[in-house]
Parts: sequence; structure tokens; C-alpha cells
Amino acid sequence: MVETETKPEIEDPEKKKKKEEKAKAKELKKLKALQKAEAAKLQAQQTSSNASKKSERKVKRDAEEENPEDFIDPETPFGEKKCLSCKMAKQYSPSAVESSWYAWWENSGFFVADSSSSKPPFVIVLPPPNVTGALHIGHALTSALQDTMIRWRRMSGFNALWVPGMDHAGIATQVVVEKKLMRERKVTRHDIGRENFVSEVWNWKNEYGGTILKQQRRMGASLDWSRECFTMDEKRSRAVTEAFVRLHKEGLIYRDLRLVNWDCVLRTAISDIEVDYEDIKVRTLLKVPGYEKPVEFGVLTSFAYPIEGGEEIVVATTRVETMLGDTAIAVHPDDERYSQFHGKFAIHPFNGRRIPIICDAILVDKNFGTGAVKITPAHDPNDFEVGKRHNLEFINIFTDNGKINSNGGPEFAGMPRFKAREAVLAALKEKGLYKGAKDNEMRLGVCSRTNDVVEPLIKPQWYVSCSGIAKEALDAVMDDENRKIEIIPRHYTADWKRWLENIRDWCISRQLWWGHRVPAWYVTLEDDKMKELGAYNDHWVVARNEEEAQMEASRMFRGKNFQMSQDPDVLDTWFSAGLFPLTVLGWPDDTQDLKVFYPTSVLETGHDILFFWVARMVMLGIKLGGDVPFRKVYLHPMIRDAHGRKMSKSLGNVIDPLEVINGISLEGLHKRLEEGNLDPSELVIAKEGQKKDFPNGIAECGADALRFALVTYTAQSDRINLDIQRVVGYRQWCNKLWNAIRFAMSKLGDDYTAPMNMVPDVMPFTCQWILSVLNKAISKTVSSMDSYEFSDAASTVYSWWQFQLCDVFIEAVKPYFSSNDTAFASARKFAQDTLWVCLDNGLRLLHPFMPFVTEELWQRLPPARDCARKESIMISDYPSVVQCWTNERVEYEMDLVESTVKSLRSLRSLMPAKERHERRPAFVLCRTEAVAEIISSHELEILTLATLSSLKVLIEGDDAPSGCSVSVVNESLSVYLKLQGALNVEAEREKLRKKMEEIRKQKEHLTQIISASGYQDKVPPRIREENVAKLSSLMQELLSFEQASQHLERDIAAEQEHH
Repeated sequence: MVETETKPEIEDPEKKKKKEEKAKAKELKKLKALQKAEAAKLQAQQTSSNASKKSERKVKRDAEEENPEDFIDPETPFGEKKCLSCKMAKQYSPSAVESSWYAWWENSGFFVADSSSSKPPFVIVLPPPNVTGALHIGHALTSALQDTMIRWRRMSGFNALWVPGMDHAGIATQVVVEKKLMRERKVTRHDIGRENFVSEVWNWKNEYGGTILKQQRRMGASLDWSRECFTMDEKRSRAVTEAFVRLHKEGLIYRDLRLVNWDCVLRTAISDIEVDYEDIKVRTLLKVPGYEKPVEFGVLTSFAYPIEGGEEIVVATTRVETMLGDTAIAVHPDDERYSQFHGKFAIHPFNGRRIPIICDAILVDKNFGTGAVKITPAHDPNDFEVGKRHNLEFINIFTDNGKINSNGGPEFAGMPRFKAREAVLAALKEKGLYKGAKDNEMRLGVCSRTNDVVEPLIKPQWYVSCSGIAKEALDAVMDDENRKIEIIPRHYTADWKRWLENIRDWCISRQLWWGHRVPAWYVTLEDDKMKELGAYNDHWVVARNEEEAQMEASRMFRGKNFQMSQDPDVLDTWFSAGLFPLTVLGWPDDTQDLKVFYPTSVLETGHDILFFWVARMVMLGIKLGGDVPFRKVYLHPMIRDAHGRKMSKSLGNVIDPLEVINGISLEGLHKRLEEGNLDPSELVIAKEGQKKDFPNGIAECGADALRFALVTYTAQSDRINLDIQRVVGYRQWCNKLWNAIRFAMSKLGDDYTAPMNMVPDVMPFTCQWILSVLNKAISKTVSSMDSYEFSDAASTVYSWWQFQLCDVFIEAVKPYFSSNDTAFASARKFAQDTLWVCLDNGLRLLHPFMPFVTEELWQRLPPARDCARKESIMISDYPSVVQCWTNERVEYEMDLVESTVKSLRSLRSLMPAKERHERRPAFVLCRTEAVAEIISSHELEILTLATLSSLKVLIEGDDAPSGCSVSVVNESLSVYLKLQGALNVEAEREKLRKKMEEIRKQKEHLTQIISASGYQDKVPPRIREENVAKLSSLMQELLSFEQASQHLERDIAAEQEHH
């Protein structure tokens, strides 16, 4: 007999799917039954649990004596991976956690970008801090934001480059070294000469400069130190010279005689950003460097000029000493009072100079003052323009150190300018020309470096012609069809437009000795009549070096004998800073870095230097680099103190980031003030300020807490009012993270191995929920980071950790671990795996904001099964959304559970203090079957999270429980919590009355909106539908409260009947 082959049966896929679903449903049913059994067990064990726990703890304590050494990290050799203690410390300590990690990261090359990488580049250039600087809170904000961006992009698969650099800070550094020379050797720079002085500055820079870059390491800044540069190192200096030569060749750099902001102490022109303005309302005495007595400002002095022919004309000024350089008197052409003086001359009372009376409708307001204006073209910006319009004489009356020169006349020559002010006044009075003085509101320009009063002086300087390149920079931001740069926040584009449309040419020369020497040589010909430097404007030669200049001069002045001398001036610091995105990447050489990393991705800086630095980088980047230097500009707010005041040493409210990181006593804060240069009266005020704001000093917060606080503050648009208590709060939150990991380590056990992937469908409800909300947190964090909403990103991560993982999930899964029931083994394993996945993802999600604590905690987590883990969290992948984790139904159900728990906790909080912590019965009245089913199926979660002894679900029609406090959760749900003693009738009535009143108001307001004329036409259908649903919900909720009120009155009546 021939046997036929039996073919294996192929199972129908649909049948197979149904079978699997049935098995899954059976598993879930089993789990729910277990949860109910656990809930009942919780109730039964309530009476004995507290006593047994206490005895258990005592036995445990006696059994294992702890060795304190087990909780202390062993010493780590510098640059090696941190050695961790065998047991986690019981408390988070910032100083212990933040030691060693940075040196290992740097030593491992994790910060270095590779120009040959195939990854997409993401590049930030650190705004170069001054070489003189120490880390202040503004730098800390910059560091926190930029490092958050860089770490996030690095973890997201980008070739992330963050370039560190330092600015030579011309004026600031020169001032510091000059003070040092005077303090230590009692000499000035002029005493030792230029060459020796510059040598002194380099010595100072090598010894003390760059402190700030070392401090950046303490902040955790993951800068690529292999590319560190200095604006005056050899490569950057060559690039600055090249830029000057190219721009001069194109006619964009030229030399001209114009008014500048002059500092008589430094004897140099200063930029607008170095001028602080003081608003003076009335006559005010101010200290001015170099003057023993205070100088008077805020006074308008009137005096008369005699006119040829016997009459006089009265003018007024706040700077009467400048009348020594007057070369005209202007009147309005339509002012009839002075029509007879048109074309006539006044006579200068001190030197007999004939001063023309001119008509100028642009400058003169005939209704202001006397209607006649003195004109000093060499010492006032408006008068300078008048001088050009009317071809007037420009007479400079000041020396570079602010004394009257020979042009001021022998009577006043050699006098310091403000002493000359008094002398001129006295001389005018003597001649009977003084007409009085009155208070005058004014803005006084003062140099931020020296506190000297800025003097407008006419000087020959080098300028960059800005109109053409400014137009390109303007279009790069404003051209909607071809926008190359986005400014964030958007409203700053209006400032960009205003500044660049009204730009003036940029003065780039400074009369300093420290800085990039102007690469221009002045040629003095043998047959020149005037031999002074710069006497002939066409005798300048611009070249890369002296040899090239010699060749160019020989070509220009062929056959003539000449001598050459280099311009003694240096270039404005902002000129080299404006080239920084190019020069740090190797420009003008065609380097690999320049090809790969230019343009950079984003510039992050303060909105106060949008014009002084950002606009200039864009202009020079387009001109010399062929493209904009960055694609986005993110402008952070300015930091004020907690009261909204500007930080100043004299107020004692300056916050040093390192003092926040390391902590400092009040005495330590006072000591810092004493080491400064405040005068005694300011010192008293400053100390009082510190005592008020920091009565106990500043607690040790650590870099992580400071960084996180600063990032969350960026939601405040223009200014941050920094409250140190907020930083302290985040330091305490780090302890919460610490304890979450300690809990996990105790529940995972030593031999735990993490899963490769998760299948939420078969997991307990709480596990499904936490994975779903983790997905949402990841999605929201990434989208917020993408749109530069850093505060939203940080808040999202914080909320997930704090309110979902720690407050709900960890608490809700505790019953799985506290019960030894073998039937709970499956749920316990799922809870372990979910906990591990949450901590692994949560730490990676948080890492860019808090690098130190996340690295330490992540290193303690066991690695995933069969998976090679990256060496460090900072080079691991940033979390991404896992589609199958999202579960809207589970999230909806947990929202209902949480609302129920919140209402029960709220009722508990109103109880007497001694009763609040006792477990007690609760009831939930559900008005729909669907809600009743959800609440019934999540009884264990509600019991656990609300700390109840029992929970009974009631449906519509059931008698409301007596002797309970009541709260309405929503239109479908009310909760009752059993009271121990008698019901506080009045308190319950008042609580319900207030709630009902609140809902009635909301209902009336919404009804009013819906009933308004034109509502149907003007309001979109979606909003109308939402409003109808909202109104229906409010009406149902009101009904629930009315029922609760009726139940209460019934309870009271029954109680009274009983008595």
C-alpha cells in the first residue's frame, strides 16, 4: 500500500490574528483580575502594614551595616573616564557629580568636528569674549543656549562644530595694562614707549588672559578646543590685513576728516557702543576724570555776540567753552527778528574773528530759544553738517588730552576744557556779554571704559563706506523671495531695517597701541611743503606689508625721493570681530573648514549688539566670503536681577555664575565687593543690596541647574529677571532625578538586562500610558528645539520627568514591586522594562540641557541586551518618536484617572492635618457607562495614587454615600471621600456654592458670546462647534454640582433626624 504524504496545515492568517488577539485579551483580563486582587489586598493589609514596615526597616538596618566609603566616588586620574562609587549616594551633590566628566569628554575628542565627515554640518561660532573678561551671567546664558543646541544637533546625527575664540578687546585690554603699570611701576605707556607697552600687553595676555575660556569648561560647554583662536594671533592678523587691503582696493575703505567720539583720557576715538548716555534733567554736578572738583552739567548759558555796526545777537549753549571755535551764527531765513542781520558779521569777543550770520532752515527752529544758534563745526555733529553746507571754517580748539590749544587764544590755551568753561564764563561776564543761565535737560555721552565725558572732535580717520554693502545685508533679511537670514525673535527685523536704512560710514581707526596696526603707510616726499603725517590725503599707500608698500610707493611717486612711516593707529576691535566667522575657518585661505562649515548655521548673541557686531559680520561676510556668515540669528534677552534692575557693581546685584555653581556665603559676596573699586558710600549700598537679596549667601546649585534655569528663562522676551531661588529649585529637582534612578536601580536588580524593543499592546495600562506620553514629550521637545523655542523644549522635558514619570508612573507601578505574588511576575517585568526605557530615553532627552547629571545617571543604567552602547551619552542618539508607542485611548483614560486622583487629593488637603495621611474609603459616581467602565478597570491606579483604603464605583441612580466630602471632577464624574468625624456643613456648602457660582459665570459669558450679533457669520464653524460642546459640558457640570448640593442637604437632614 502506498502511503500518501501528509502536508503540514497552513494556518489561516486571519484565524491566527484572532487567536493572538484572544490570547492577548485573556492576558489583559488576567492582569486586571490581579490588579483588583491587589487592590483588595491593599485594603485588607492597611491595618497592619505600617507596623510591619517599621519592624522590617529596623531588621534591614541591623542586618546590613552600611559602609560610607561605598557611596563616595573613587578619585579619577585627570582626563580618564570617571570612576563611580559602587553604591549611589543617597543625595545628589552637584560638586561630586560635575567633577571629572568634562576632562574625559574633552580628552576623548567628543567635541571635535571632522571636516571630512559625510554628516550634515551644524556650526556655531562662540561670540568671542574679551581677553580681559571673567565669566558673567550673560556669558553663562550664551554658553547654556549654544551648548544646548550643539549637544542636541551632535546627538541628532550632525557634524556639530562649536568654535571657541577670544577677542583682543583693544580699549579694555589697554586700560587694564595701563592701570597695572601705574599701580606697580608708577609709569604710563608713553613713559615706556609703544614697542615695550605692546610687549607688556602680550605678557599680560599670556599670564592672565583667557580665564573666561577655562570657566566655559565649568559650564560644560562642548567647544572644539582644537580650533581655539585669538583675534590677534598670526592667522587672524593676516586675515584682518588682507580684508583691509581688499576693501581699500575696491574703494570701500577711505580716509577722511570727520567728527568722532573722542575720549580725552584714552586719547582715542571710540565707537558708539562704548558711549553710555546719562539723562540729565536739571543742573547736576558730576565727577570727571582728571578734575578735583565735580563739573556742572545740565545748564544752558546765554551770551551775546556784538555785531558789526553796534547791535548784538544772543545765543545759548550747554558747552560755553566751544564758543572759542565758533565760525558762524545761524538764523532761520523766515525769522523776521533777524532779517536785518542777513549777510552781516558778528565779532568774536576774545580774538576779533569776523563770524558770518548765515541762514539755515534745516538746523534752526525759530521757536526754540532765541532763534539764533552758535555754530562750532569742529565740535558738534549738527554744526559739522552746517559747516559743510555753508563752506565754513573748521577750527579745532582742543588737544588730544582735552586741553585748549593755541586756536583757543592765549588767554585760555593750556587750560583743561572744563576749567576753560569757568574761565570763558568769567570773561563773558567781565565784558558784559553774559545774559544768564537756566536748567536744561540733556543727554551726556560718557565713555563706558573711563567715565570720561566724550568730546566730539574733528580728526582724520579711516572709514568703511557702508551704503552698498548695507543694502545687501538688509536684503539678506528683508527680501521675502530670497531671504538668506532669519532673525529670531522676528520683531528684531524692524531694528535691522531701521539701522541699515540709516547707516552711516563706519570709522574703523583707533588711536591706541594695542590692536591690529592699520596696514597703511604715509609717504613724505622730499619736496613736500608740509611734512606732518597725513598732511596730503593722496600720499597714503595701503599694502599687506612694508615691502609691498615700498614697491607701491615707488610706482606712485616714480623718480622721487621719499620717506615712509606706518600709520600709528590701530583698527577698531569690531573690524576684526566682524570678520570672525570667516577667519576662524581659515579665510583668506581656501581651507577645508571654510568649504565645509561656511556659512555657519546660527549666531546666538544679545540683541544689544545686533548692529555693532551682527550687521557688520553680515556686510563683511557677503563682501569677502561670498555669502552670509550664518543662516539664523537667535537673539537672547538681557539679564536683570530678580527686581528687574540692571546689574551693576554699585548696587551689589551682579551675579557671578561660578558663585551660583559653587555656592558662596554672604561674607564671601561682601569680600568680592571689597576687592573691587567702589568708593566707601557705594560699598555700603552694595553690601545692603547683597544682604537683602542673599541673606544666607547663595547655595551651591551646580552648572546643570544654572544652565536649565537660564534656558527656561528665555521665554521672557527682552529681559530676564533672574531669581536665584529658581536656580535653587532646579538643583532640588536634580535630586528628584537622582532618586528616580536610585529607585530604578533597586527595582531592576544587579542582573537586569534591558530589552531590545517594546511591544506596548501586551503591557499593563500604566506602562502603555508612560510610553505614549514619552512619545509626545520627544515630539514636542524636538519641534520646539527646531523652532528655537528653548524654554518650551526645557519645560516639556521637565514636565514629563516631574509630572508624568516621577509623580504618576513610578508611584503607580510600586504595587507590582511591593507584592511577591508570582502572578504579578509578568506585570513586574513589563514595569522594569518600561522604567529602563523611560530612564534611558528621558536622560538622553534631557542631556543637552543638563550634561553632567545625565551622563552620570546614564552611565549607571545597565546597557540594552545584545547592543553595543556608545561610550558616552553625549555621542548617543537623541530620542525619536516610536510610532507604535502612541495610544490616544490610553492617554484619555489616564487623564480621567489623574483628574479623579487630583480631586480626591484636593479633598484630602482640606482635612485636619492629623487626618490627611490616613488611607480612607472613597466613592466615584459615574454618570455614563463608559466612564464607569474606565474607572472600574483602573481601580488599582486610583487606589495607589490617591492613597485610598477602598474605592467603590457608583452609577447614576445609586444612593450617594453619607458622611463624605464631595468634589465634581467633570460633567460625568463626581468623587466622595469618607470623613472621619462630623461633616463641616458650612465649609462644604461654601465650597459647592463657590464652584457653582464660578461655572454659572463661565456659562453666562459663553452664552453671551454665542448670542452676540454676527456670531454665526464671523466665527469659524470649528470654533462654533467647540463653543456648543463647551456650553453643554458646563450645563452638565452645573447639574452635577446641584445634585451634589442636594446630596449634602439630604445628608445634613438625615444627621439631624438621627440626633
